[in-house]
Amino acid sequence: MVHAGVMSGSGNLMDFLDEPFPDVGTYEDFHTIDWLREKSRDTDRHRKITSKSKESIWEFIKSLLDAWSGWVVMLLIGLLAGTLAGVIDLAVDWMTDLKEGVCLSAFWYSHEQCCWTSNETTFEDRDKCPLWQKWSELLVNQSENICLFWTFHGASAYILNYLMYILWALLFAFLAVSLVRVFAPYACGSGIPEIKTILSGFIIRGYLGKWTLLIKTVTLVLVVSSGLSLGKEGPLVHVACCCGNFFSSLFSKYSKNEGKRREVLSAAAAAGVSVAFGAPIGGVLFSLEEVSYYFPLKTLWRSFFAALVAAFTLRSIPFGNSRLVLFYVEYHTPWYMAELFPFILLGVFGGLWGLFIRCNIAWCRRRKTTRLGKYPVLEVIAVTAITAIVAYPNPYTRRSTSELISELFNDCGALESSQLCDYINDPNMTRPVDDIPDRPAGVGVYTAMWQLALALIFKIVITIFTFGMKIPSGLFIPSMAVGAMAGRMVGIGVEQLAYHHHDWIIFRNWCRPGADCVTPGLYAMVGAAACLGGVTRMTVSLVVIMFELTGGLEYIVPLMAAAVTSKWVADAFGKEGIYEAHIHLNGYPFLDVKDEFTHRTLATDVMRPRRGEPPLSVLTQDSMTVEDVETLIKETDYNGFPVVVSRDSERLIGFAQRRELILAIKNARQRQEGIVSDSVMYFTEEPPELPANSPHPLKLRRVLNLSPFTVTDHTPMETVVDIFRKLGLRQCLVTRSGRLLGIITKKDVLRHMAQMANQDPESIMFN
Repeated sequence: MVHAGVMSGSGNLMDFLDEPFPDVGTYEDFHTIDWLREKSRDTDRHRKITSKSKESIWEFIKSLLDAWSGWVVMLLIGLLAGTLAGVIDLAVDWMTDLKEGVCLSAFWYSHEQCCWTSNETTFEDRDKCPLWQKWSELLVNQSENICLFWTFHGASAYILNYLMYILWALLFAFLAVSLVRVFAPYACGSGIPEIKTILSGFIIRGYLGKWTLLIKTVTLVLVVSSGLSLGKEGPLVHVACCCGNFFSSLFSKYSKNEGKRREVLSAAAAAGVSVAFGAPIGGVLFSLEEVSYYFPLKTLWRSFFAALVAAFTLRSIPFGNSRLVLFYVEYHTPWYMAELFPFILLGVFGGLWGLFIRCNIAWCRRRKTTRLGKYPVLEVIAVTAITAIVAYPNPYTRRSTSELISELFNDCGALESSQLCDYINDPNMTRPVDDIPDRPAGVGVYTAMWQLALALIFKIVITIFTFGMKIPSGLFIPSMAVGAMAGRMVGIGVEQLAYHHHDWIIFRNWCRPGADCVTPGLYAMVGAAACLGGVTRMTVSLVVIMFELTGGLEYIVPLMAAAVTSKWVADAFGKEGIYEAHIHLNGYPFLDVKDEFTHRTLATDVMRPRRGEPPLSVLTQDSMTVEDVETLIKETDYNGFPVVVSRDSERLIGFAQRRELILAIKNARQRQEGIVSDSVMYFTEEPPELPANSPHPLKLRRVLNLSPFTVTDHTPMETVVDIFRKLGLRQCLVTRSGRLLGIITKKDVLRHMAQMANQDPESIMFN
């Protein structure tokens, strides 16, 4: 018999959960979101706004504001990301030059800016101006009584500049690692592996927070200026996503829906690549191909808009490149079919550079499992000291990596003063300056060749130990530098071969004596694309980024040939790119869409509980008390519980999330009178029949998911894995004829896939 007073006097109280209460629908840290529920909640919200918009003018205006909020967020992301990227570029230029000297007229000017403002700078000596002084010159001029024995061009001045270079590098690196360690541990690394994981539905609180944004921006300037073998392009994606997270938190449409928030973050990632390379279209394709897990058509349009705004904002900042692209090239010679062979060879080299992944992962695993990982500051200081000591004597490792790539990409015109352009000229040559024929290499070119070879070996080795340290570190620019150095050397080799052996059959048809046949800068560009593709496994977005990066639209075919070849070769050693490898190293629950599952196992082989394990923890629809449920929650750490009719029948009713059960009980105790530990909890529409003296029952139908995703026990795991990937499920219930048999979670799927790949299933789990 149902207690009459309970039903008549407090019916409204029992249904208080029909109204949402604080924190319901949110997720705990290091948990996965429920994509289907988030999509359903957004659909309900949109339907509610649409129906209300017909009630009054004010509601109609609010619906318009809601519709436009997405574009406003994209505009704000683009503006802030572009501004931060411009500030980072300016600061890096100044601090990189600060290691070598200072501008007397304004200490905040970089070397280039300082010489721009000087009236005494000549074209021949455009890198030397009286206003810019190296540290040895400055100290001698200001402290002659102390430094009488120093000379401007002697060994003493060189040693002083050498020491100052090392000291500045150590100072910048120490400040960077200290700021990261103390204020924002999440600011370290590239950020792209974690962003891929977050976009797949994983929650990492604080990773995209305001402190992370601030510290990553500051320390990114410091580490790039220190001369370490890393780039700022990858971390700029993290910076842009922090901007996206900040602005999405200002609009309830995104702050209260984790699925919608990830649409914003996908667009922010596109804006990050756009400002990193000046490549808006490449940024959108990068987000689509490499980063995003869920990318609807609406997100494509908004990503394009955010990338466009970010690129224009960066372009409007003074003292930048006169063009939007990062490494503008202007080649005057087309490529020829015979050159495809060396281009493909560069693709093979890029694929072999993909072996960097194995070396780097092995070193990072050693860092994680040995005492080395306990001393991140000491590691950064040691690597910085080695880098600075080895880099300074070689002009190609001393300068910033971006400047190095720019020089390697350049074509040798009549006005170039680089060692790479030290050819022996024909005194009788009367051709236009843009059509310089192939010439024999001079002493400077041969000197540059062996310096580049040493720089290449050094870059390959030091990047293995640098990427993954507890500082912001990108891999795009170091990989491009490795490929550009190899490509330039191959290009010079082909050029000299064509000059000295133009009568060979492979050169006879397209390289006549006195013609401009081979462009070594093009080989550098192709090599850079090959190495970047080998380490990241990008293809389409890589080619688009490269031709946007350089403006070399007519060289798409060589870039495509190198990118595809590098991917094929790299895939022969392992399917994982560097970011997927770091995701697995850290044990993030990431189901890669690119992985294939071909094993013939069934859902019953993977589901829990297995033989010998305790039975599945379940809730019954109307026979458990509040105390029973609280005890079950305390004794287990499961994220949710299936709800069944009774323990005897095991007929499935729905699924209740752990967090929402805790919040519901807590709110009920505070807001509803008569709820005690002995109160019966029920998930049905009507309360159960209770004795007359029973305490108030608690209705929790509101927190029950009545349509959990289910499969039968004979469903192939190939299908189950596909369902988890495409629907972004947290868990899937296994039934037979409506009777609950078990549960498969995302981690169960990952463990099973690792086991099938002969890996330790527990070693890949996030801790």
